[in-house]
Amino acid sequence: MPDLILHHYDLSPFCEKVRLAFGHKGLDWRGVDIPIWPPRPDFSPLTAGYRRAPALQVGADVYCDTLLILREIERRFPEPTLYPGGQVGLASALSWYADTTLFIPAAKVVTSIIGDHLPEQFVQDRIDFMKEDFSGSASQKALPQNRQRVRAQLTILADMLRDGRPFLLGDALSAADLSAYHVPWFVRKNGGEAAEGLLPMRPLLPWMERVAAVGHGRKEVMSPEEALEVARAAEPARVGAFEDAASGLKGGDAVSILSDAANDPITGTLAYADETEIVIRNEHPRTGVVHTHFPRFGYSVVAA
Repeated sequence: MPDLILHHYDLSPFCEKVRLAFGHKGLDWRGVDIPIWPPRPDFSPLTAGYRRAPALQVGADVYCDTLLILREIERRFPEPTLYPGGQVGLASALSWYADTTLFIPAAKVVTSIIGDHLPEQFVQDRIDFMKEDFSGSASQKALPQNRQRVRAQLTILADMLRDGRPFLLGDALSAADLSAYHVPWFVRKNGGEAAEGLLPMRPLLPWMERVAAVGHGRKEVMSPEEALEVARAAEPARVGAFEDAASGLKGGDAVSILSDAANDPITGTLAYADETEIVIRNEHPRTGVVHTHFPRFGYSVVAA
């Protein structure tokens, strides 16, 4: 079976979500470290312009967004499942909730503490790309609102565990746990005791310890050049015929992928689309032909 190659960086909570999925399933994987902010010259040829971390590479197929990455890991390695009881919809909805409503205010609580020490290039990049100001001064000014938002959501999370269940959906860990966990993990790792003093973290600590205990699987470091060579030596997986009634587009159309959350300049040729996934074909001298995959949830495809 082809190698699982994760393009990631250590401090990213979204990357931590995937690393824990590897641990839950006991997988071997190869990790390519990417810069915390662009330019990422060894990453963008694989992703057709998608600029966020992580991305999962399998040969000449590259999967973007953790919602799709977790589903792809599950497809290739079904046991132990990330969707106990077949609850893909519920786990995905809870994952989307944590990613879209909890992360930004929680990150700004952290940067109200450490924001003055962040590189100026990082702060400006996030302003340009996400329209979010993570500087110390802006985060301090917004702390009263963001602290309330995060406290309310962490309280809901604790309430879901109040009946004594070990994990959010019951007795078994799920993708929902990984998505809800990665934000408190980021808060504790970067904000330390100061952040914990601002937020109701204590009721969540036993659950967090259970999630963290799955580990990260077995990682081997890989260079960016090796990952590009893997793509160049491979062929993308075959895709079937399709009719995409949602967009009115067909295979071979020049397209752009629009994200609900950010402004990635993603372009390529539509290779496949169904109710859950969009695949575009992209070619670069350093990779050859690559298929880059996106979830339908949170993304749309339009004529270029």
